[in-house]
Amino acid sequence: MKKIFFFLFSLCLIQSSFSQTSPPMKTIDPTLISSFAPTGTLRVGINLGNPILANENPNTHQLNGITIDIAQEIGKRIGLPVKLIPFKTAGATVDGVKSGEIDLVFVAIDPVRGADISYTPAYIQIEGAYMVKSNSPIKNNEEVDAPNNEIVVGKGSAYDLYLTREIQRATLLRVASSQAVIDDFMSGKGNVAAGVKQQLESDAKRYQGLRMLPGRFMVINQAIGIPKARANYESATAYLSETIAELKQSGFVAASMQKHQIQGAKVAE
Repeated sequence: MKKIFFFLFSLCLIQSSFSQTSPPMKTIDPTLISSFAPTGTLRVGINLGNPILANENPNTHQLNGITIDIAQEIGKRIGLPVKLIPFKTAGATVDGVKSGEIDLVFVAIDPVRGADISYTPAYIQIEGAYMVKSNSPIKNNEEVDAPNNEIVVGKGSAYDLYLTREIQRATLLRVASSQAVIDDFMSGKGNVAAGVKQQLESDAKRYQGLRMLPGRFMVINQAIGIPKARANYESATAYLSETIAELKQSGFVAASMQKHQIQGAKVAE
Protein backbone atom coordinates (compact mmCIF):
# COMPACT_ATOMS: atom_id res chain seq x y z
CA MET A 1 0.00 0.00 0.00
CA LYS A 2 2.84 2.36 0.87
CA LYS A 3 4.48 1.64 -2.48
CA ILE A 4 1.26 2.49 -4.34
CA PHE A 5 0.89 5.72 -2.38
CA PHE A 6 4.51 6.70 -3.07
CA PHE A 7 4.06 5.97 -6.80
CA LEU A 8 0.90 8.09 -7.02
CA PHE A 9 2.53 10.89 -5.03
CA SER A 10 5.58 10.89 -7.33
CA LEU A 11 3.34 10.89 -10.40
CA CYS A 12 1.50 13.94 -9.09
CA LEU A 13 4.78 15.77 -8.53
CA ILE A 14 5.95 15.07 -12.09
CA GLN A 15 2.61 16.14 -13.54
CA SER A 16 2.65 19.32 -11.45
CA SER A 17 6.18 20.17 -12.59
CA PHE A 18 5.27 19.58 -16.23
CA SER A 19 2.19 21.77 -15.98
CA GLN A 20 4.34 24.62 -14.69
CA THR A 21 6.68 24.54 -17.67
CA SER A 22 4.29 23.53 -20.46
CA PRO A 23 1.39 26.01 -20.65
CA PRO A 24 -1.88 24.91 -22.26
CA MET A 25 -1.89 25.18 -26.04
CA LYS A 26 -4.19 27.64 -27.77
CA THR A 27 -5.68 27.05 -31.17
CA ILE A 28 -4.29 28.96 -34.13
CA ASP A 29 -6.25 30.39 -37.01
CA PRO A 30 -5.69 27.97 -39.94
CA THR A 31 -5.15 30.93 -42.26
CA LEU A 32 -1.95 31.73 -40.37
CA ILE A 33 -0.43 28.33 -41.04
CA SER A 34 0.75 29.44 -44.48
CA SER A 35 2.56 32.33 -42.82
CA PHE A 36 4.36 29.95 -40.50
CA ALA A 37 5.16 27.23 -42.97
CA PRO A 38 4.04 27.44 -46.61
CA THR A 39 5.67 24.06 -47.33
CA GLY A 40 3.74 22.28 -44.58
CA THR A 41 6.88 21.88 -42.46
CA LEU A 42 8.12 24.50 -40.01
CA ARG A 43 11.70 25.16 -41.13
CA VAL A 44 13.60 26.69 -38.23
CA GLY A 45 16.98 28.37 -38.56
CA ILE A 46 19.29 27.44 -35.67
CA ASN A 47 22.28 29.71 -35.00
CA LEU A 48 25.20 27.57 -33.81
CA GLY A 49 27.38 30.67 -33.58
CA ASN A 50 26.03 31.40 -30.11
CA PRO A 51 26.47 28.48 -27.68
CA ILE A 52 23.90 29.96 -25.33
CA LEU A 53 21.22 29.38 -27.95
CA ALA A 54 22.15 26.00 -29.44
CA ASN A 55 24.86 23.39 -29.77
CA GLU A 56 25.55 20.42 -32.02
CA ASN A 57 26.79 17.08 -30.73
CA PRO A 58 30.04 16.49 -32.68
CA ASN A 59 29.47 12.74 -32.79
CA THR A 60 25.74 12.42 -33.46
CA HIS A 61 25.20 15.91 -34.98
CA GLN A 62 22.08 16.16 -32.85
CA LEU A 63 21.06 19.75 -32.07
CA ASN A 64 20.13 20.79 -28.56
CA GLY A 65 19.54 24.01 -26.68
CA ILE A 66 16.89 26.48 -25.63
CA THR A 67 16.05 27.45 -29.21
CA ILE A 68 15.42 23.82 -30.12
CA ASP A 69 13.11 23.42 -27.12
CA ILE A 70 11.10 26.51 -28.07
CA ALA A 71 10.98 25.55 -31.75
CA GLN A 72 9.61 22.10 -30.94
CA GLU A 73 7.02 23.61 -28.61
CA ILE A 74 5.84 26.00 -31.33
CA GLY A 75 5.63 23.13 -33.81
CA LYS A 76 3.52 21.17 -31.33
CA ARG A 77 1.20 24.12 -30.80
CA ILE A 78 0.54 24.76 -34.48
CA GLY A 79 0.44 21.07 -35.37
CA LEU A 80 3.31 21.01 -37.86
CA PRO A 81 6.49 18.93 -38.12
CA VAL A 82 9.66 20.86 -37.36
CA LYS A 83 12.81 20.80 -39.48
CA LEU A 84 15.88 22.25 -37.77
CA ILE A 85 18.33 23.88 -40.18
CA PRO A 86 21.69 24.74 -38.56
CA PHE A 87 23.80 27.75 -39.52
CA LYS A 88 27.30 28.59 -38.32
CA THR A 89 26.66 32.30 -37.76
CA ALA A 90 23.80 34.65 -37.00
CA GLY A 91 24.47 36.47 -40.26
CA ALA A 92 24.05 33.27 -42.26
CA THR A 93 20.83 32.54 -40.38
CA VAL A 94 19.44 35.94 -41.31
CA ASP A 95 20.44 35.33 -44.94
CA GLY A 96 18.37 32.14 -44.77
CA VAL A 97 15.35 34.24 -43.86
CA LYS A 98 15.93 36.62 -46.75
CA SER A 99 16.29 33.78 -49.25
CA GLY A 100 13.12 32.05 -48.08
CA GLU A 101 15.03 28.97 -46.94
CA ILE A 102 13.65 29.13 -43.40
CA ASP A 103 10.34 30.10 -41.83
CA LEU A 104 11.33 30.99 -38.30
CA VAL A 105 14.57 32.23 -36.79
CA PHE A 106 16.13 32.77 -33.37
CA VAL A 107 18.38 35.84 -33.47
CA ALA A 108 19.04 39.05 -31.57
CA ILE A 109 16.73 41.98 -32.17
CA ASP A 110 18.40 44.61 -34.34
CA PRO A 111 16.95 47.47 -36.42
CA VAL A 112 19.06 46.55 -39.46
CA ARG A 113 17.72 43.00 -39.47
CA GLY A 114 14.28 44.41 -38.75
CA ALA A 115 14.01 45.55 -42.35
CA ASP A 116 13.36 41.91 -43.33
CA ILE A 117 12.37 40.26 -40.04
CA SER A 118 9.36 40.76 -37.78
CA TYR A 119 10.28 40.13 -34.13
CA THR A 120 8.53 38.90 -31.03
CA PRO A 121 9.53 40.38 -27.68
CA ALA A 122 12.75 38.90 -26.30
CA TYR A 123 12.68 35.56 -24.49
CA ILE A 124 16.18 35.84 -22.95
CA GLN A 125 18.78 38.56 -22.52
CA ILE A 126 22.55 38.10 -22.77
CA GLU A 127 25.45 40.54 -22.58
CA GLY A 128 28.03 41.85 -25.00
CA ALA A 129 31.48 42.31 -23.47
CA TYR A 130 35.06 43.25 -24.31
CA MET A 131 38.18 41.19 -23.67
CA VAL A 132 41.78 42.43 -23.80
CA LYS A 133 45.22 41.00 -23.14
CA SER A 134 46.43 41.15 -19.55
CA ASN A 135 49.06 43.78 -20.31
CA SER A 136 46.63 46.09 -22.11
CA PRO A 137 46.39 49.64 -20.72
CA ILE A 138 42.62 49.55 -21.31
CA LYS A 139 40.83 49.25 -17.97
CA ASN A 140 37.16 49.84 -18.75
CA ASN A 141 34.60 49.89 -21.56
CA GLU A 142 34.70 53.66 -21.89
CA GLU A 143 38.34 53.53 -23.01
CA VAL A 144 37.69 51.19 -25.95
CA ASP A 145 36.33 53.74 -28.42
CA ALA A 146 39.65 55.50 -29.03
CA PRO A 147 41.51 56.27 -32.31
CA ASN A 148 44.28 53.70 -31.90
CA ASN A 149 42.08 50.78 -30.88
CA GLU A 150 41.01 47.95 -33.19
CA ILE A 151 38.05 45.83 -32.10
CA VAL A 152 37.73 42.27 -33.40
CA VAL A 153 34.08 41.30 -34.03
CA GLY A 154 32.23 38.39 -35.63
CA LYS A 155 30.92 39.58 -38.99
CA GLY A 156 27.17 40.09 -39.08
CA SER A 157 26.66 39.38 -35.37
CA ALA A 158 24.28 41.46 -33.26
CA TYR A 159 27.18 43.15 -31.51
CA ASP A 160 28.87 43.88 -34.86
CA LEU A 161 25.71 45.66 -36.02
CA TYR A 162 25.46 47.52 -32.72
CA LEU A 163 29.10 48.60 -32.63
CA THR A 164 28.93 49.68 -36.26
CA ARG A 165 26.39 52.27 -35.15
CA GLU A 166 27.99 53.20 -31.83
CA ILE A 167 31.77 53.20 -32.34
CA GLN A 168 33.02 56.60 -33.48
CA ARG A 169 36.83 56.56 -33.15
CA ALA A 170 38.04 52.96 -32.90
CA THR A 171 38.18 50.60 -35.90
CA LEU A 172 36.18 47.38 -36.26
CA LEU A 173 38.00 44.33 -37.63
CA ARG A 174 35.45 41.80 -38.86
CA VAL A 175 36.36 38.11 -38.80
CA ALA A 176 34.51 35.11 -40.19
CA SER A 177 32.41 34.31 -37.12
CA SER A 178 31.99 34.88 -33.40
CA GLN A 179 33.80 31.60 -32.77
CA ALA A 180 36.85 32.96 -34.61
CA VAL A 181 37.13 36.19 -32.60
CA ILE A 182 39.45 34.99 -29.83
CA ASP A 183 41.63 32.85 -32.10
CA ASP A 184 42.12 35.72 -34.55
CA PHE A 185 42.65 38.15 -31.69
CA MET A 186 45.37 35.95 -30.21
CA SER A 187 46.99 35.55 -33.63
CA GLY A 188 47.64 39.29 -33.69
CA LYS A 189 44.50 40.97 -34.96
CA GLY A 190 43.33 44.03 -33.05
CA ASN A 191 43.83 44.93 -29.42
CA VAL A 192 40.25 44.39 -28.19
CA ALA A 193 37.98 41.37 -28.69
CA ALA A 194 34.20 41.84 -28.61
CA GLY A 195 31.51 39.23 -28.27
CA VAL A 196 28.91 37.48 -26.17
CA LYS A 197 30.37 37.37 -22.67
CA GLN A 198 29.86 33.63 -22.17
CA GLN A 199 31.43 32.74 -25.49
CA LEU A 200 34.45 34.96 -24.87
CA GLU A 201 34.94 33.35 -21.47
CA SER A 202 34.67 29.86 -22.94
CA ASP A 203 36.99 30.50 -25.88
CA ALA A 204 39.53 32.31 -23.70
CA LYS A 205 40.10 29.14 -21.64
CA ARG A 206 42.36 27.90 -24.43
CA TYR A 207 44.78 30.77 -23.84
CA GLN A 208 46.69 32.52 -21.07
CA GLY A 209 47.01 36.25 -20.49
CA LEU A 210 43.48 37.49 -21.17
CA ARG A 211 41.06 39.48 -19.05
CA MET A 212 37.48 40.60 -19.43
CA LEU A 213 36.71 44.27 -19.03
CA PRO A 214 34.18 44.81 -16.22
CA GLY A 215 30.53 45.24 -17.07
CA ARG A 216 28.98 45.09 -20.50
CA PHE A 217 28.78 47.31 -23.55
CA MET A 218 25.30 46.14 -24.59
CA VAL A 219 22.35 43.96 -23.67
CA ILE A 220 21.49 41.49 -26.42
CA ASN A 221 17.78 40.70 -26.64
CA GLN A 222 17.21 37.30 -28.20
CA ALA A 223 13.86 36.86 -29.94
CA ILE A 224 11.96 34.88 -32.55
CA GLY A 225 11.62 36.34 -36.02
CA ILE A 226 9.65 35.54 -39.15
CA PRO A 227 10.07 36.94 -42.66
CA LYS A 228 8.18 40.15 -43.36
CA ALA A 229 7.78 38.89 -46.91
CA ARG A 230 5.17 36.37 -45.72
CA ALA A 231 1.46 37.13 -45.95
CA ASN A 232 -0.18 37.88 -42.60
CA TYR A 233 3.21 38.18 -40.92
CA GLU A 234 1.80 40.72 -38.43
CA SER A 235 -0.82 38.26 -37.19
CA ALA A 236 1.72 35.45 -37.12
CA THR A 237 4.08 37.63 -35.09
CA ALA A 238 1.27 38.45 -32.67
CA TYR A 239 0.58 34.73 -32.16
CA LEU A 240 4.26 34.01 -31.58
CA SER A 241 4.53 36.98 -29.20
CA GLU A 242 1.65 35.62 -27.15
CA THR A 243 3.29 32.19 -27.15
CA ILE A 244 6.61 33.59 -25.94
CA ALA A 245 4.84 35.51 -23.16
CA GLU A 246 3.18 32.28 -22.02
CA LEU A 247 6.45 30.32 -22.16
CA LYS A 248 8.18 32.93 -20.03
CA GLN A 249 5.36 33.24 -17.53
CA SER A 250 4.87 29.49 -17.15
CA GLY A 251 8.55 28.84 -16.40
CA PHE A 252 9.18 26.97 -19.66
CA VAL A 253 12.03 29.29 -20.69
CA ALA A 254 13.62 29.23 -17.23
CA ALA A 255 13.37 25.43 -17.10
CA SER A 256 15.04 25.14 -20.51
CA MET A 257 17.86 27.44 -19.38
CA GLN A 258 18.38 25.25 -16.33
CA LYS A 259 18.21 22.07 -18.41
CA HIS A 260 20.95 23.30 -20.74
CA GLN A 261 22.98 24.87 -17.90
CA ILE A 262 22.89 28.35 -19.40
CA GLN A 263 24.96 30.75 -17.31
CA GLY A 264 25.08 34.54 -17.43
CA ALA A 265 21.74 35.02 -19.18
CA LYS A 266 18.30 35.79 -17.81
CA VAL A 267 14.70 35.40 -18.85
CA ALA A 268 13.65 38.63 -20.54
CA GLU A 269 11.04 40.69 -18.74
